[in-house]
Amino acid sequence: MAFVVTNSCIRCKFQDCLQSCPATCFYEGQNMLVINQDECIDCGACEPECPAEAIVRDNAPGAQQWVEFNRKYAAVWPKILKPGVVPDDAEDWVGTEGKLEAHFNAEPAAR
Repeated sequence: MAFVVTNSCIRCKFQDCLQSCPATCFYEGQNMLVINQDECIDCGACEPECPAEAIVRDNAPGAQQWVEFNRKYAAVWPKILKPGVVPDDAEDWVGTEGKLEAHFNAEPAAR
């Protein structure tokens, strides 16, 4: 088992999860993070740290689509080892519906 990042991270990208992850298994896109399933050690340290509640167990109801999503983007996005800049309007996006369809950016983070 492992954890996955869901659409709740889109446009929030708080990055609090990075501070607690001993496996450094997060990868960064333009406006969200994903978890590499092969690197996650299933410790659960990241889940309670996410202000957007965007991290769930890979066997949670509805998580299967996020397992594939995280796997796909972890293969092409760069690994993030330390927090970067949190979007100024991150708080405004918490709880917003329809972010995947309307706001997801598939491009890797530009560092």
